[in-house]
Amino acid sequence: MQIIDTHIHIYDPTRPQGAPFPEPDDEIYRRVLPKDYRALAEPEGVTGAIIVEASTWVEDNQWVLDVIENDPFIVGLVGNLDPRTEDFGQHLDRLSPNPLFLGIRPRTHPWEREDLGKMAKALEKLVEHDLELDGGINKSVIEIAQRLPELRIVINHCGNIPANGNPIAPEGLELMQKAAEQPNIYCKVSGLMDLRCQIKPAPTDLDFYIYLLDALYDMFGEDRVIYGSDWPVLERSKRTPADAQRLVHAYFSQKGEGVLEKYFWKNAKAAYKWEDRT
Repeated sequence: MQIIDTHIHIYDPTRPQGAPFPEPDDEIYRRVLPKDYRALAEPEGVTGAIIVEASTWVEDNQWVLDVIENDPFIVGLVGNLDPRTEDFGQHLDRLSPNPLFLGIRPRTHPWEREDLGKMAKALEKLVEHDLELDGGINKSVIEIAQRLPELRIVINHCGNIPANGNPIAPEGLELMQKAAEQPNIYCKVSGLMDLRCQIKPAPTDLDFYIYLLDALYDMFGEDRVIYGSDWPVLERSKRTPADAQRLVHAYFSQKGEGVLEKYFWKNAKAAYKWEDRT
């Protein structure tokens, strides 16, 4: 079975220009490249990964594409461009011909104060290039999904619902339910052990997370849930990609082999349209 991890980060603060993420006092501040992840993930059966750009520097999109050009283990990049800027379309036109450029994750949420008509017009460029949109969840994202039904949208990290063992806040549950009602919105069941978990080290017992996993599965179903480890950010919670993967494997394997395959790679194929590079 293939396993595609749709959410890892790479960065190199040792470059002459440094890197805007993470901060120097962050415990994950070091040089992090695909080979570092592969060394951890391949023994667990991971067959490929998608990098999600954490840098706010436009040219770092090209830096990642250059780094992964000859690394077939990395099947693509979700870049970082701001749809609100005048040169958004220009940058997208320049980057999108690269088949490894799969979409964008704008670090500009929330958009409630933005002109959603103008924002939707900008994001139409993603549809034109057959690219997807990664991001958080808010009412504006749901409206964008309604305005652009052909735009594939992937909500990151369980909609940022905290995994703390407490009942899900009604407003968070309602927002995710409305998102799930849009057939073009997927849910990345990821980040369970990192910033959304308020216990360190993060628990490894499935029972601690099952209320959240059940809620997301009930809403999005077997065709719109996607795997991501959020490495190396999950190291802040003293956990590894193996810990994150084993947790969700234990949950989705109970649903049957077909569902397991959808979660670990088939749904990612539909959302990101990544190409096998082997």
